[in-house]
Amino acid sequence: MHHVLIGESCYTASEVQKLVQRINDQSPVKVAKLTGSWQYYLDLETEDAAVLGSIKKILEAIEQPTDAPSTGDNKNAIDIYVSPRNVSPWSSKATSIALVCDLKTVNRIERGRVIHIELEDGFKGEEDLSFRDILHDRMTEFFSLSPPALDTMFAHGARNPLVVVDIFSDERGPLAALQDHNKQAGLGLDQPNMEYLVKQYTALGRSPNDVELFMFAQVNSEHCRHHVFNASWTIDGVSQENSLFGMIKNTHKSNPEYVISAYSDNAAVLSGDEGNYWAPDYSTGSWKLTREVVQPLIKVETHNHPTAISPFPGAATGSGGEIRDEGAVGRGSSPKAGLAGFWVSDLLIPGNKRPWELDIGRPSHYASSLDIMLEAPIGSARFNNEFGRPALTGTFRTLLTNEAGSDVPEYRGYHKPIMIAGGIGSVRPQHALKEESHVEEGAHVIVLGGPAMLIGLGGGAASSNTGSDATADLDFDSVQRGNPEMERRAQMVINTCVALGPESPIAFIHDVGAGGLSNALPELVKDAGFGGKFELRQVESADNSMSPLQIWCNEAQERYVLLVNRDGLNRFTSICRRERCGFSVVGTAVTKDESGVSKLVLTDREPTIQPPVDPINLPMDVLFPPGRRISKDVQRVEKNLRPFDAVKSLTEHCGSSDIGDLVTKATELVFNLPSVGSKNFLITIGDRTVGGLSVRDQLVGPWQTPVADVAVTLTSFSLDDKKRRGEAMAMGEKPNLALISAAASARMAVVESLMNLGAADIKPGPVNGDLKRVKLSANWMAAVGHPGEGAALYDAVQAIGMELCPQLGVSISCRKGFSVHEGLLEGQGDL
Repeated sequence: MHHVLIGESCYTASEVQKLVQRINDQSPVKVAKLTGSWQYYLDLETEDAAVLGSIKKILEAIEQPTDAPSTGDNKNAIDIYVSPRNVSPWSSKATSIALVCDLKTVNRIERGRVIHIELEDGFKGEEDLSFRDILHDRMTEFFSLSPPALDTMFAHGARNPLVVVDIFSDERGPLAALQDHNKQAGLGLDQPNMEYLVKQYTALGRSPNDVELFMFAQVNSEHCRHHVFNASWTIDGVSQENSLFGMIKNTHKSNPEYVISAYSDNAAVLSGDEGNYWAPDYSTGSWKLTREVVQPLIKVETHNHPTAISPFPGAATGSGGEIRDEGAVGRGSSPKAGLAGFWVSDLLIPGNKRPWELDIGRPSHYASSLDIMLEAPIGSARFNNEFGRPALTGTFRTLLTNEAGSDVPEYRGYHKPIMIAGGIGSVRPQHALKEESHVEEGAHVIVLGGPAMLIGLGGGAASSNTGSDATADLDFDSVQRGNPEMERRAQMVINTCVALGPESPIAFIHDVGAGGLSNALPELVKDAGFGGKFELRQVESADNSMSPLQIWCNEAQERYVLLVNRDGLNRFTSICRRERCGFSVVGTAVTKDESGVSKLVLTDREPTIQPPVDPINLPMDVLFPPGRRISKDVQRVEKNLRPFDAVKSLTEHCGSSDIGDLVTKATELVFNLPSVGSKNFLITIGDRTVGGLSVRDQLVGPWQTPVADVAVTLTSFSLDDKKRRGEAMAMGEKPNLALISAAASARMAVVESLMNLGAADIKPGPVNGDLKRVKLSANWMAAVGHPGEGAALYDAVQAIGMELCPQLGVSISCRKGFSVHEGLLEGQGDL
């Protein structure tokens, strides 16, 4: 049985004012009035007046009358209905709460909005709805002038079938057929990869399935495998001795002290100090304090592509993914405090355009820089806080400039933004390392967290591709949606297992990120030294119509994959049930077959095609090509930069040559530059004390001025002030210097981070304030396909990997190398 309930207003007065202003500024229509209300959609197993009454009371809603008023003859008014495309995070939580409250007949509760708009000049039709994207999120919501059909919303559609990509029947040959599929599906495979696949499937004697090709594209994307950073390089005809990653590793080789693990896990683990580990003692039912070494871990990564497409969920899941990395170290770990940073092109604030700003347009499927900065920071802050983690530091810069010294412009900026998420956490010493010896043959493969949903397809490949309007739909498909409450439940399961010490049922753990299960599960069993056999229908799914490809490759968030040995499954099951966290046993870890081949097999007990075939049946070596290494042959390009005369520039903007006027104007301009001005609007949107271990956040002194250079946290809760220890984290970035010298930019970024860190004490080593205890996480963005940028990236990595960091005694223990390809602009991704 279906019901529609009308709730309270879904907008505050200030939100209504902002929406009306945005619509009037950005569309040809003029809105005179706008109101909105929540609508709740109920799917009940049976008609139950008591349950319906309880839900009305909880939601403070009334049932919509069958003769509900509409706009009627008011030609100036329209009603707009915004409803979810998939099971929303709100629905997951609300339905779960209803079941806990013993409302057993509830199948699902969903939420939408009805928006009443009155236009000044009347509604003329679809052409007047150009403002629709202001009122809804295209990725997650439907936009309609009629109420949603509840039979469709709550229906289970026909199951989409597995597709066999028949490359061998094409008269042009298998390679041409694969090239067509690669383009159509947006896989982002390069020519060598496609030639490799044709060779492998020829040897297997069959055509590939769509899910196999999609999985291969995600697993072997630049996002996941960092081919550029592992490539061999030739610059100006001279073969280079080191790869980029090799030079980064050189910093650790030169200064390995105080590092437990680097480059091999989801985050770097550092040597820690003795502290207090607090956890429940399940044998007594009380909390217990254990004195042990608390080992900190560090991680920073970027989430640029999703944030460019849809800022709020893109940044939210960027922070969420980094949090999962911090929770999936070793055999289970715990996040503590985070950071967030944003680099965008000029903001172009209406009515407040600054003299240096340029308006050169943007790809239609990219959000504007202003929209990114209005939405993305809130997405990141909200996810951090709802999960239960403070964000204690960050950075924000705008940059768009024409650097050409000729009449042909060359714009450099951040139309494709950088959204950086990072943080620190901790791991118990006995759980710090992933070791194959912990995993037994036949170990259960478990997916922990939320269900599979038709969201976030192809994120790894999409973020590695060149952006264009032609791939806009693929770009939107590749962005995920976040549910921090579900991620907290999963983290509580991990925390409980960790508290059991050597009795933890978790033998191995990875988080689910780019590529979904298609990347996480093969990596899990491979890293544990096994192959894997999985059953598709064991994967919990919120949509029964999903195809094998969609179930296996979607990037529904808040999931982890684990290996639990057989004797630990019952205990793990009871922990998940106590935390009300979903999980499913999807397969087992298997050894090599009788022919000595380690395989990845995905079966389907409810086949969608006849004759039935396994969606995936591949040797592990096919999925992870051994020894493949790309080559980069690049040239340095001499920069032809425009000359800059500060006095002349100020005189043009100021209209005066008086030195006093120029200094006053220059001061005003500098303080209005986002990278210099107050960041209060990025700080006060979140709670910086959640978790209870924050010591130094961004706001300093009795007037809470946002000037802190460093964030500091306690190692643990302490009963003795004299034994308190902690961790400090700071950031450094210098993309403006990269316009002149990439190497100088890298050196200055390192030095800036160290100078910012200087406000916190470094524990004494052989010499006081020993820099050997300082560990860096480095992120690199470069348009390596643009002339000169590949060589510039190499110079930047060499400057700090082979020179500065070894000389200072500082190592880069955690790195996220990534190459940004051009979108609308050439060379839009400087370091």
